[in-house]
Order: sequence, then C-alpha cells, then structure tokens
Amino acid sequence: MKHQTYRNLPPLAGFCTFDQAARPGLMIEPCVSRLKRYHYAFKRLHEILNAHITAEPIYELKTAFSLHAYLCAEHVISLRTRVGEMREPPLGLDAVPSADLQIFFDEILAAPDTAHLLVGLYEKALPALDAALACHLEETNHLADAPSVRLLRFARLELADILAFGKQAVPQLVDAQARTAMADWLTLLDDCLAAAGQLDGAALAVAKTLTRCHSAKPYVYDPQPQRDERFTDQWNQGVNAEVFLHDPEMPARAKTLMLYYRRIREIDVPEMMASIIAQTPGKPAGYYRDVSRQLWDEARHALMGEVGFVVNGVDWTIARITWNWSYRLNTECKPLERHAVLYFIEQGLMGKTGKRYEMEVGIESGDPLAALFQDYDWADEVLHARVGRDWYVSAIGDPAKAIAYGDECWSRVLGNWRKVLDQGLTRHENWWPALYRNACQSWGVAPDPKVLAYHQTYEGCRPDLKHVSTSA
Repeated sequence: MKHQTYRNLPPLAGFCTFDQAARPGLMIEPCVSRLKRYHYAFKRLHEILNAHITAEPIYELKTAFSLHAYLCAEHVISLRTRVGEMREPPLGLDAVPSADLQIFFDEILAAPDTAHLLVGLYEKALPALDAALACHLEETNHLADAPSVRLLRFARLELADILAFGKQAVPQLVDAQARTAMADWLTLLDDCLAAAGQLDGAALAVAKTLTRCHSAKPYVYDPQPQRDERFTDQWNQGVNAEVFLHDPEMPARAKTLMLYYRRIREIDVPEMMASIIAQTPGKPAGYYRDVSRQLWDEARHALMGEVGFVVNGVDWTIARITWNWSYRLNTECKPLERHAVLYFIEQGLMGKTGKRYEMEVGIESGDPLAALFQDYDWADEVLHARVGRDWYVSAIGDPAKAIAYGDECWSRVLGNWRKVLDQGLTRHENWWPALYRNACQSWGVAPDPKVLAYHQTYEGCRPDLKHVSTSA
C-alpha cells in the first residue's frame, strides 16, 4: 500500500507499516482466545522446568532450567495483564483451554528421563509456542492490537534464546537410540497438538485417539537433589568458608577464592527453592514470578562462582560443593518451613558482616571481578529480602513472628546436624590446600604458608552450630 507521509517521516509512530495497520486482523474474541492459550503454555512450561531443577543432575541443565522457568513466569504475568485489558473480567485464566493441550504438557512434565524432557521441551513445546506467536504477529492488526504485538515480540526474543540453548544442548545428550525409543511418545505429542488445533487453537482440529503414556500415572515431584559426577563428597563439611572470610589474618586475595566457593555453592538454593514453588500450589501468579526470579538469581550467583574460578585458573571441582542444605530442607521440612529458613538466613546477610563485607573483601583483593560479583550479589539479596517480606512474611502475618518461626525451623534442622554428618557419608576431607595451590600456580605466586595451613571445619567451631553456612 502506497502512502505519502509528511516529509517522508516514519508513519504510525514508527510502530508498524501501513500494510500492517490496514489489513483485517484478529477481532478481540479470537485474539483473547489465543492469548489465553499462550498464557497456559507459559504457565505449564514454568511448572515443568521448575519441577525438574532439583532432581536434574547436570549442572548446566539445572541452571538453564532456572533461567527458562523464570522467563516463562515473566511472560505469564505479561499475558495476564494483556488479557485483563481486553474486556475480560473475569479473566478465566485458571481454566484449561484444551484437554488435548493438557495431556501434551502433562506428558512432558512426566518425562521419565532427561532425554525425553529435553526433546519434549526444546523440540516440541517451545517451538510450537514460538510458531503460535509468530502466526499471531502475522495475522493480527499491528495498530489495533499494538499492546499484544509488543509483548509477543518480547516473548519471541527470549524464546529464541531458549531455543538456541536447546538446539545446542539436545544433540549432546540425546542420541539416535534414545530418539528411536521415544518415537511413539513423540507421535503422541504431535497428535495432542493436532487434536488441539495446534497450540494456538487456530488450525483445524484433527480428531485423534489420545492415550496417556507417561502421564497415565500422576506426576509426583521429586524433592531429592541430584548432582552430576563433577560434584563429589557432597556431605563434606571439612572447610569453613565463613570463618576463613572473617579471619583478619587471612589475605583478601585468598579470601576471593572462598567468595567464589560461596557463590558456586549457591546451586543448592535453586534446588531448595524449586521445591517450595512445586509444593506450594494456588498462589497468585505474582508469587511464582517473584520467587522464580529469586531462584534464578541464586542460580546466577552459582554461575558467578564458576566464572570466578575459571578466570583465576582454578579447577572448581576440587572444592566440595555440598548439598547438605537443600537435601535436608527438602526432605525434612514443609514448604513454608523452608521459606521461613530462607528468609531468616537472608536477614542475617543484611548486616555489616554480610553482603557489604563480602563486597569490601572483593574490592580489597584487587580482583575486579570479585568486587563486581559481590556488588551485584548484595543488590540481589536486598531484592530477595523484599520478596520474602511480600510473600513469606505476609503469609505469617507478623514480621517478628516470621523471623522467630524461621529461627525455630532452622534450629530444628541444626539440632541434629552432627548426627547426620556422622553417618559415615564423608570423611570431611580438607580440600582447601589443593584448591589454594591450584590458584597460586595460576597466579604465579608461592602459596602463603599461613593460608595453606588453614583448616577449620564446621563441626566443633561453635557448640550451637549456628555458624553452619547456607548458600543463600
């Protein structure tokens, strides 16, 4: 369509072309119907990704699921907001838009192994969602439906990143034999989409007889953390990073190694927080978005630790990155008790000996990456304290009671900490000298005998064991 604009200025605020604005597009009813399906898809994808963070052993997948779940939660909020703008009270967003789509996502949730899960997510569900959004952008009137166009563009940008991860990861973990074994299941997923008129419901529905496979038995969340073979001796409490960090006799550069260790050790926080989300149904969408954001931040902190070690030429697998915290909280505490412990510990990080101190150590060390990471880690923890106030404290009803309940729950876990650690699961090996030597070799300096001789275990340091660290 030819249109002469004034002085050849971009028309229509530069948002779209005249062709996109002049063509007939989706009326409100079919537009909202599709948006509700996208909302359902993102909501189910968030559920599936979060549900597999804890029990997925591969570190790279565990952290990727943390990110991808959070991004899905963000788009759930955006779509809820948009539907609410389109003459839709009540929104009806808790209704399942298609029984066939429900089976589709139930099957992926119940995937029996990592291979099934990856193929179901990154080769079936996510591409189907992206294709639906692309179709919407092609068919809707960009001027009339401008708010939808904007949020779907953003969604497709992040879906592109997620799909790029899957495209690289899946071939590394799913071989031809695995694909052959899941062929019938993949056909079932395709049949579910066909019966649903594809993910957006815009295609002609094809009648199919759908027989549940892996979801025939209701999915049960697995709260027990799993780690890959790089994580060894996971009950080890042989090195007390916190005592080292606060020892004025220890040099700041060596302390950065303990900071990086504390960061990578935070992988146990997503493992624990995923269990809170998975086992706390019925909350508002904002709850899952905010707690998922915190979960992703904690995974990002672990990645900061990994990067810090790599930049300093240190093999991070020398450290014993334990799962004591996530394992015990997930298997011994109820979801609200876990959140109480998390909030209680976070309050302790806000003082002068907490996150501010860690940033100051990073600055003093001369390691700009340590200073940068700790600066952002501190900011994140301030945000997390707010998330705790918004959702945990509000559930308790009183800030003082919320703190006291967290202290009570944490003390109960600590009360038998030594008993758990004395079951012969570990010899509490002191791995610090090997890691410090590794760093000094990379730095081209001789190890400081005083630093090399450091050995302070968690046990016996303080009788009440209140110092037993977490990674939050």
